[in-house]
Amino acid sequence: MDAGVVSGFSGMESWSRNRLVFWVLNLPGTVWLTAFFLVPLGIIWVLSFGEKTSIVDIAITWTLDNYARALQPIYLEIVWKSVWISAVATLVCLVVAYPVSFLISFAPGRWKALLLLAVILPFWINMLIRTYALIAVFRRRGFVNFGLEWLWEKANAGLVLLGLGQYHLIGQDFEPLPLLYNNFAVIAGLVYVYMPFMVLPLYATVERLDKSYLEASLDLGASQTRTFFSVTVPMTMPGVVSGIILVFIPCLGTFLTPDLLGGTNAQMIGNVIERQFKSANDWPFGAALSFLLMYATFGALALRALFAGRQRGMEV
Repeated sequence: MDAGVVSGFSGMESWSRNRLVFWVLNLPGTVWLTAFFLVPLGIIWVLSFGEKTSIVDIAITWTLDNYARALQPIYLEIVWKSVWISAVATLVCLVVAYPVSFLISFAPGRWKALLLLAVILPFWINMLIRTYALIAVFRRRGFVNFGLEWLWEKANAGLVLLGLGQYHLIGQDFEPLPLLYNNFAVIAGLVYVYMPFMVLPLYATVERLDKSYLEASLDLGASQTRTFFSVTVPMTMPGVVSGIILVFIPCLGTFLTPDLLGGTNAQMIGNVIERQFKSANDWPFGAALSFLLMYATFGALALRALFAGRQRGMEV
């Protein structure tokens, strides 16, 4: 082992033995985590067992009525709708991000940096601005419908030149597509916002992929398709699972994208929670709904840990 590395490790070990330095360095992070995460989270958890007694007063009675109310059919229907919209958005992200991650990984060094920059570039712009930009794209007189109208006019002009204009084969007038304020707009918005969360873990997995396994599979006579499904997919499965968790969970709890792109017809559970904390001022019920989503998140992370444990067991 390199002498510098050995020296670095020995320095870290001596540093870890000094308890004063250890606690001084960990104190800021611990205080920050406790004050701005654990304490507020604990307060919301306690509120989930409370009752709203007036417009501003809440009594902590340790009742489970808020959780029971969250299981009513109207809320279960919204939860189910949120799950399938999030699942479709996650699937679209996976289908698009998988080849993109391979493209970045196998690209030359200079292009790899530029492609990674293109993936993370949307993070530099506020999500609210990006969502409003999608409204300009999807609205009735937006860029998509403008492009389709241009294509319709060119096609119609071609039909007129061919003497078929009187038959109106592509319609008498152009009808803009209803791309906004529906489930399609919500899914497209979620895909647009959360795509980098799928690409980056997949790229990290593909980058660590031992390409010699792929070459060995092809040399032994396996086809490209069999090599992909028998070697590539299993070896990249940790990145796939991580990407699914990183995309699906934020999609499930989002409220900004459905609110701006979906309108009243595409409300998700995140919008219901937002209304409880704002317009309805029913914090106990909003807290209960929030923690139900959090319990689902913990369940997904537990499954991820179980999957990772099994993967390590298979490797051993």
